[in-house]
Amino acid sequence: MTIGFVVNDVNTEKPDHTTIFLAQRMHNLGHTVLLMGVGDLAYYPDGYMGANAAIADSKHKYKSPATFLEAIQGPKAKRTRVTAPDLDVLMLRNDPSSEGEGRGWAQNAGIIFGQLALRHGVIVLNDPTSLSDAVNKMYFQHFPEAVRPRTLITRDKDEIKEFFNEQKNNIILKPLQGSGGSGVFMVKKNDSTNLNQIVEAISRDGYVIAQEYLPQATEGDVRLFVVNGEALQHNGKYCAMRRVNSKDDIRSNIHAGGSAVAAKVDQSMLDLVELVRPKLIQDGMFMVGLDIVGDKLMEINVFSPGGMPTASNLEGVDFSIPVIEALERKVHYKNTYGTQIDNKTVAMI
Repeated sequence: MTIGFVVNDVNTEKPDHTTIFLAQRMHNLGHTVLLMGVGDLAYYPDGYMGANAAIADSKHKYKSPATFLEAIQGPKAKRTRVTAPDLDVLMLRNDPSSEGEGRGWAQNAGIIFGQLALRHGVIVLNDPTSLSDAVNKMYFQHFPEAVRPRTLITRDKDEIKEFFNEQKNNIILKPLQGSGGSGVFMVKKNDSTNLNQIVEAISRDGYVIAQEYLPQATEGDVRLFVVNGEALQHNGKYCAMRRVNSKDDIRSNIHAGGSAVAAKVDQSMLDLVELVRPKLIQDGMFMVGLDIVGDKLMEINVFSPGGMPTASNLEGVDFSIPVIEALERKVHYKNTYGTQIDNKTVAMI
């Protein structure tokens, strides 16, 4: 199997990233693994999309994601031109909301080139047509109301004030665009004096999400991986972790100062998976990360859910194994049926 991973930038990848974890494991199993940043993508005169991709030595097995990444990023790193006919699978793992200033061109690049790859029979995950509808947090509102906290999305200060008063409690404010805990604020019951200032700061870049505060958030949130529409399991363990807030910080994101501990996946969490499953299947969302607080979903990460290496370490099992097996099955189905089944169907079987 030949698989390409699209990331924001190969040079900014880190050993603890889920993409590198999967790539290293796949390489050691004998699959051809190519990494490409969105800036490496191209459309060639022969009519194929492709990329100038980084590739590790096929004759060498790597002991860890760190040594694999060194081979990809180091001074002896190799690059090769790859085009769509060379690929069995293209995994879109770039996060549009993580692109910095001056890289607006990069936000939709993975989706656009992923759509071109579909034309030549490449399995593209997650499905790029659906990903184009999920470039901001509004996608979350398409899931059943029962799984979501009460939410208002607006740029109107007065509407946010009214929502704040209705809640009679703390509320969370955050930008519609963004990820990783960037621009997330909690406005407390007796702290309304800061409301205007916070709304003004967030709304400079677009819409504001005002969300009910869930008291269980003080215990952090649970990141649960869902693959093929089901909670990811291996050897009787769920691929999940509880992200605990750092002191005096409401954000539980790991790179925002939170820490990870083992999570107990209970029936209420599995019930949430069942409720979102039909939509994920419909949209061809092969691998996503659910962020759960209490019995509600705070977010669904469909672009680049992270934390699989951490969950593997916490649970003592390698969660890359069932993911790779799922990808191998998809390639087998695609080779068997060809164009008779579409990408969204292949993505979820």
